Amino acid sequence: MSNPHNPHNRQYHAKNNKAIHATNLTDTGLDWRMEFANTINDRQTLAKMLDLPLDFAEKVGDFALKVPQKFVKKMQKGDMNDPLLLQILPTAAETVQALGFVADPLAEKLANPTKGVIHKYRSRVLIPITGACMVHCRYCFRQHFDYQENLPTTNDWQTIVDYIVKHPEVNEVILSGGDPLSLSDRRLFAILDILESLSQICTIRLHSRVPVVIPSRLHDALLQRLSSSRCQIVLVIHANHPNELDDETVFYFKQAKLAQITLLNQTVLLKNINNNADVLATLSEKLWQAGVLPYYLHVLDKVAGASHFYIDDEQAVAIYWQLLEKCAGYLVPKLVRETPNEAFKTPLNLYAKNS
Repeated sequence: MSNPHNPHNRQYHAKNNKAIHATNLTDTGLDWRMEFANTINDRQTLAKMLDLPLDFAEKVGDFALKVPQKFVKKMQKGDMNDPLLLQILPTAAETVQALGFVADPLAEKLANPTKGVIHKYRSRVLIPITGACMVHCRYCFRQHFDYQENLPTTNDWQTIVDYIVKHPEVNEVILSGGDPLSLSDRRLFAILDILESLSQICTIRLHSRVPVVIPSRLHDALLQRLSSSRCQIVLVIHANHPNELDDETVFYFKQAKLAQITLLNQTVLLKNINNNADVLATLSEKLWQAGVLPYYLHVLDKVAGASHFYIDDEQAVAIYWQLLEKCAGYLVPKLVRETPNEAFKTPLNLYAKNS
């Protein structure tokens, strides 16, 4: 009798693939889906919520405005320079063509051996399982990504599994997108089932902005499923400013921590938003109190349309030295950049100023 968990058992995978794309099954956790359905995508609604002039946001390009009301409520009314607002607000600055800012800043097309797989680092592969996000961050490095060509369909999952099996050095899978937590529980759980069936996979990592913008997505059924995985589950959240962490957000982070899920945070250094050591120190402290370890502090990926957020290396290093003075060592994230064709994320040279 065949082992139903054998990664080469195509009947097993066909069953799970069918479950991934089922649309007639109910999900658990209604709150987050209602909040997702009510995201703001027009300037007038956003202006009214924030007591700002109706024409304050400019309509530019194809990267639409999209932000959950829950996240908007964390913004300061009447403040056009609110650090959370600036992260999601379309502006004419996005139309500026800056040297070195390109559509594919990380050259992911060159690390895309088969549909649905990005393999940049030896021991781990990234799978963009959805093109959907619950918020459109204006600095997103995948805002020009061709999701149509890379989202795995039912028929692609066997190919993905075969690729992983042929690369026994791969022991970790990163679920990304888009945002993996924008998927329904049913689809997400079916994907987890497939990956957990591969004995070589020890860690499954989910990179998500959702717990910050719609915290209720971390509802009990999701946390129970993640905590029951045979793999180590790592949830890498994305918070850039301490104002993003209100009481509700902290509550759900703590629930995830209680469920034995490893919580890490990555932050992007953004001009006029968090290019300040005091802001970053406060963020690290609040994350730690919520059970989240600061992980990476990224310099901006040079994606077309985001040059107005850019901070040069000299400024980044200066801020980092100040952060080292303000925080305990375990609260200081690694200052890195992601460089195309490198086998790892590259730490910035902290001693360049002394060379």
